[in-house]
Amino acid sequence: MKPITTLSLLLAFTWHLLMACPTWAANNVPAYIQSAVDDVARGDADRERDLGDHPGQLLAFADIQPGMRVADVFAGGGYYSELLGRIVGDDGHVALINNVAYDHFARDQLQPRLAGNRLPNVEHLTVESCNLQLGKDGYDRIIIIKSLHDIYYADPANAWPAIDSAHFIRQLFDGLKPGGMLLVVDHSALTGTDATAAQTLHRIDESFIRRELLQAGFVFDGSLDLYRNADDDRRIGAPDPAIKGRTDRFVHRYRKPAS
Repeated sequence: MKPITTLSLLLAFTWHLLMACPTWAANNVPAYIQSAVDDVARGDADRERDLGDHPGQLLAFADIQPGMRVADVFAGGGYYSELLGRIVGDDGHVALINNVAYDHFARDQLQPRLAGNRLPNVEHLTVESCNLQLGKDGYDRIIIIKSLHDIYYADPANAWPAIDSAHFIRQLFDGLKPGGMLLVVDHSALTGTDATAAQTLHRIDESFIRRELLQAGFVFDGSLDLYRNADDDRRIGAPDPAIKGRTDRFVHRYRKPAS
């Protein structure tokens, strides 16, 4: 008889755990979120993007629920705004928030997405960063996907003036209801670079972002390794064709204290 080694026992136990405890991403997407992702009214380009973004898992992690008020800040072409609108339903509300520069950049996606009032519970707001019009305690969730680094970027010659990052983050905090959550996804920069890579690489050091948000009063509420890529050395720009769509990205969830 072959002896049972400690290693074989450990391997068997590990396999048992893997079979008994499937991954979070595979088993924790509520039916109402999956239904929104599968909606036949969504466009082909969005469905193609789903393959890399895994929006069901991401929005489940953010605990988006029917009836919620959600703000999608620097939403670009509105890919997530549309999904949010389908999830929150008729009793919910989504603010698709861009500045003039983002509206211009994403105009070819925005126009067909919003044409003919096809997303009646999604409100498109064109504002500047000094006044995001989030109000006070008005939103259950705020998401900012791959664009928080832009508050540390400046290019006045191309309609992107320097942004007061502390004021911007304070607006996010104030705009959430007590107990509400902020979801942040962004391109990872090298550890220790803080915000310097935002200007040149469109990346941000996740430990820096965490410090900035904690300093503003947020409580760190978890992370998700949905977009980790060990092959990304984080030294080339996020828009570079060599890495575009495959950057190492962090996913953070923050909560505004309930009191």
